[in-house]
Amino acid sequence: MVTPFLWMISTSFKSFAESMQVPPTIFPNEFQLDNYARVFQQFDFLQYFMNTLIVTVGRTVGQLILCSMAAYAFARLYFPFKNVIFVAILSVLMVPSQIVMIPTFVIMREFGWIDTFAALIVPGIFSAFGVFLLRQFFMAIPRELDEAAKIDGCSYPGIFWRIILPLSRPALVALAIFTVLASWNDFLWPLIVTSSDSMRVLSIGIANFQGQYATEYPLLMAGALLATLPMILIFVFLQRYFIAGIALSGLKG
Repeated sequence: MVTPFLWMISTSFKSFAESMQVPPTIFPNEFQLDNYARVFQQFDFLQYFMNTLIVTVGRTVGQLILCSMAAYAFARLYFPFKNVIFVAILSVLMVPSQIVMIPTFVIMREFGWIDTFAALIVPGIFSAFGVFLLRQFFMAIPRELDEAAKIDGCSYPGIFWRIILPLSRPALVALAIFTVLASWNDFLWPLIVTSSDSMRVLSIGIANFQGQYATEYPLLMAGALLATLPMILIFVFLQRYFIAGIALSGLKG
């Protein structure tokens, strides 16, 4: 599993001629450090990076807010047809995302949001998986805490903000990691709703490194490594929450 990453790192330091050599060389004969400088010189890589960062932060914050509120309602409150609505939300998980892309695009077009951050962020600020994940965790929190808070005069929003959220930090971090990974690597939706180079994200920007007749693979691999590095660092430092999120998704409600 690690071999493709090692090959990517090795190729990013090769010259174009050496990257096309047959049989291939595992280690570059001469390290070409200027490949990384050319990534920033020939492409607006910093703009791609900032666009991706804005979209990722916007989607992550939106999911943490909306999914946590919806999960709190399904886990702790009582209202008509609660289970029916929850099953309807879960049914979204069975629908491939590609099926709803055309109607979502039409909605974005009617709002005049094409080629804007709104089109990149808003459709991704809610997920059925996020609601399911947080609901499972919220249901494991003892209800006696809610009753004690009510005796002290705490309202439902107060219970949600002061009790449920502080106790649910592992689940919130796990959802944030899943959302960050999905948003950072998203390719198809940004490709559909953006047309100007100033709105491109990293996944599309790196795809543009490929030429029509030839591709400078050292340049492509250098850009891919720079784009992948933030996600690798996030996983290294927060992997226990990532694993906890996988475990939480299997809890019994």
